[in-house]
Amino acid sequence: MLVRLLYASHAAQNCPNDVIESIVTKARSFNPSHGITGILCYGDGVFLQALEGSRQAVNDLYGHILRDDRHERIELLDYEEITERRFAGWTMGRVDLSKLNATVVLKYAEQPRLNPYTLTGKAALALLEELMATASIIGRA
Repeated sequence: MLVRLLYASHAAQNCPNDVIESIVTKARSFNPSHGITGILCYGDGVFLQALEGSRQAVNDLYGHILRDDRHERIELLDYEEITERRFAGWTMGRVDLSKLNATVVLKYAEQPRLNPYTLTGKAALALLEELMATASIIGRA
């Protein structure tokens, strides 16, 4: 059974680009052998991530994220059983949220600056799908 999980969190400390790249590199190494796909968005100290895979693999990874001291204020935005993956092409795609077009964000959010804590799970997923469709994902591995 496949599931999709979306969550938001704040970085516990300022995460320079090399720390984000390290997280993505580690995910791209770990995820294929565990059947996990997804996308990681980061900007202005905020993470928005979608994870897809088996229920056990996604739950285990989310448990690890909950214990990761690089994250604060972790909030589950959506969790659902799915019949197909939306991010099957990415072991872990990456989006720099600080470079998002404000009009794209405003389409799904209350303000032109992204605050994933105010998004419904469906709006967060729709935003991620639009980023994917408009080639805003900078890491496609």
